[in-house]
Amino acid sequence: MSVPNLLGVTADRLCGIGDEAAPDLAGQLAIHHELGMSAIELRTVDGLGLHELPPGDAADLARRTIVAGLRVPVVDTPVGSWSTTVGTGMDGELAALERSAKVAALLGCDRLRVMSYPNDGRPEREWRTESLRRMRTLTREAERLGVTLLHENCQGWGGQSAAHTVHMLEEVASPRLRLLFDTGNGLAYGYDSLDFLRRVLPWVEHVHIKDGIRSGGQAEFTMPGEGTAHVAACVRLLEEHGYRGYYSLEPHLAHIPHLGLSGDPAALADGYRAYTRRCASLLGIDITDSRTYWEESHHG
Repeated sequence: MSVPNLLGVTADRLCGIGDEAAPDLAGQLAIHHELGMSAIELRTVDGLGLHELPPGDAADLARRTIVAGLRVPVVDTPVGSWSTTVGTGMDGELAALERSAKVAALLGCDRLRVMSYPNDGRPEREWRTESLRRMRTLTREAERLGVTLLHENCQGWGGQSAAHTVHMLEEVASPRLRLLFDTGNGLAYGYDSLDFLRRVLPWVEHVHIKDGIRSGGQAEFTMPGEGTAHVAACVRLLEEHGYRGYYSLEPHLAHIPHLGLSGDPAALADGYRAYTRRCASLLGIDITDSRTYWEESHHG
């Protein structure tokens, strides 16, 4: 059975982003199984986004993930992310969204992570106007596809502050656009994670756990609880507000996609294991009991 703790989180609500643990699907599934997780958030496999997989490979990925007994609560897409700008062609963005939705459907998932387009040098007002236009277009497509977009507080116009995020949500005004809150992203953008969360709580449907410090104007990532991202306080606030979704680990210690950094696979896996255990300890979760929960739930 799952394990209650002082923050109100149960062990079966801890998951992680697969490629932070291993580059290949077999490694991602094995490490999450080993650590007793009941879910995995998928972003890339062997360096490819899920939207880039041929249909046969996508079907195989879904089959293997389901056989492993791991649920996929969110598929991370590159739409609107650091790999784009506000000038990136929308035809390609809409195609990536549709392909991501198709793979997500194979996994029984209907939530896709997006961002709101980094600037390409245009004045702030023009950036805002075009970013919001794009988010409305993406949300209409999400309605057609039957998926919900989760905007992460990261790259793009809407990720600059809580005020920007709320303005975007109110402008788009659709239940198909909600939020993915990352505890550590404020370090890169110069805002306090707890203050940001207080402003956006009603829209949060998924959470990334990341911690670190801001040094020399840059974010330096740490083990959970060792930085200034108020991880435990954010979790407490979320639980008090009624959040009952997953807490998905994104260490960013050895694998940082937007910087093109990825460690040796063995070091990546060991670091991920250590990060998971440290986070479990911070949140009061017994991951040994979590593994028992996983085995009872998925192996009878």
